[in-house]
Amino acid sequence: MSGQIKVDVLVVGSGAAGLSAAVTAAHFGAKVLVAEKESVIGGTSAWSGGWLWIPRNPLAREEGFQEDASAPLNYLSHEMAGQAADARLKAFLHYGPEMIEFFRQNTAVQFLSGSRMPDFHNSPGFAHGGRSVTAQPFDGKQLGEWLYRLRPPLEVISLAGMGIAGGSDMAHFFNATRSPRSAFYATRRLLRHGWQRLRYGRGQHLVNGNALVARLLRSALDLGVKFQLNAPVGQLIHSLKGIEGATLRTDSGNLTVKANAVILACGGFPHDRQRLAKHVPHATEGYGHFSAAPPGNQGDGIRLGESVGGQFDHTLKHPMAWAPVSRVTLDSGLQLVFPHLVERAKPGFIAVLPNGKRFVNEADSYHDFIAALLAATPEGETPHAWLLADGPSMRRYGLGHARPSPFNAQAWVRSGYLQTANSLTALAEKCAIDGPQLMATVSQFNAAAESGVDNEFQRGASAYNLAQGDTQHPLHPTLGPLCHPPFYAVRILPGSLGSFSGLITDEHARVLNAQQQPINGLYAIGNDMSSVMRGFYPSGGITLGPAMTFGYMVGKQLSAEREKSID
Repeated sequence: MSGQIKVDVLVVGSGAAGLSAAVTAAHFGAKVLVAEKESVIGGTSAWSGGWLWIPRNPLAREEGFQEDASAPLNYLSHEMAGQAADARLKAFLHYGPEMIEFFRQNTAVQFLSGSRMPDFHNSPGFAHGGRSVTAQPFDGKQLGEWLYRLRPPLEVISLAGMGIAGGSDMAHFFNATRSPRSAFYATRRLLRHGWQRLRYGRGQHLVNGNALVARLLRSALDLGVKFQLNAPVGQLIHSLKGIEGATLRTDSGNLTVKANAVILACGGFPHDRQRLAKHVPHATEGYGHFSAAPPGNQGDGIRLGESVGGQFDHTLKHPMAWAPVSRVTLDSGLQLVFPHLVERAKPGFIAVLPNGKRFVNEADSYHDFIAALLAATPEGETPHAWLLADGPSMRRYGLGHARPSPFNAQAWVRSGYLQTANSLTALAEKCAIDGPQLMATVSQFNAAAESGVDNEFQRGASAYNLAQGDTQHPLHPTLGPLCHPPFYAVRILPGSLGSFSGLITDEHARVLNAQQQPINGLYAIGNDMSSVMRGFYPSGGITLGPAMTFGYMVGKQLSAEREKSID
């Protein structure tokens, strides 16, 4: 395709934020084009857990979770160091439940309630559950040929390309060697996935973020939304009236898209080396930060916004959504990063610095883990840590990319991904950890695990810690001693799930210029919008929740403006 076309709305980026805006605008009658620079649809959202933090959502209310509108604000106020809620945050909290209901009633996007998903911290106003939702599993056959344009699950955290959902789905895989029922469940899932890969080229039982994007994509197709893949934006079309479209670089040449509005939803800057060097202290040369977001997320939307006067927000508490990662080299030689989101909270794991000391509550959120690592690393040193497990814990839960039993850990040992030894002293020598201090640390930790109380870092004291643990463990859901060799270790590096800092917008997601005035016709949502949480991370889903909410708000608003212009 080349030449020129006219649409009402041009969405740049095909993650959950962009698709939310596209579906909403199309539902209300707008002609919508989604431009995606990659050959696949879904962005970071397709690799995510698919959770949205939406307090007071309709699914929670239907389950009996009733809370006053002030409760989430109270929690956020304590989480965000007492910062007053700005207009964007209030808009998100107000329209989030409406967004969920809109998609439930009008589209293929259906949700499951996170009634047992607690907030990250036991701050005043926190909830034990009822503030989160995730997409229901989806049958990929309903996408037809578009299934092959959906970004597959992240290879390093899937099982032969098969996504595993949290809750009972994951629990069955952890228990597969201990429970005949779980073994049957896991075997049936694997056999079905294997048959689907042989028959169709990829699995068709979609879960997590893959299911969310698939449902949004199905909804967009049903509403006539058009897609242009392999089509990065060359430049925005800017006049005295504002933004009037963009030029796309397609396989067939340049395509000029005239539009009443352009929505930037390109996934932030987690792989933009220049911006990382400027805003991430441990990546001053553009290296040293390892994001689990797709490598194509290189800050395109932010640069487009800046090119017409938009402003980058460098005032957030943290510029990134931190996450501990390890580096995995596949058989093909490709090097990927593995985000450690699950095993850290399980019994029998401990994290230490090279000096052999603990530095964090290992069961706290991924963001808190890396924030603590960065704070504990002396200036001038490269931040890294080691996550350790003993033999029984390794076999039961796995360690990073190394899978639990019945998989054999030796393949990961041979590749150098894991270090292992029959004693902690020998393991410390292999990892260049202070051996005597590690022995003292593990001894102290084991005593705490036996007593069920971690006085040093309060592991297991919060509702979130306990929810991430293993309720079937005989001692404690998240505290268990490291006693039985062989011992294993994997090197942990500072990474992220995406970026928080982005373009400054108002409560309508309109990009603001240096005078804090809206740039007519230009919007930023998802990780291209500076986080409404101001760089704090109070709960799981605080990225996708605002992303889809502001996508819905913008899509609805643009459609209303279109109706007025027609009248």
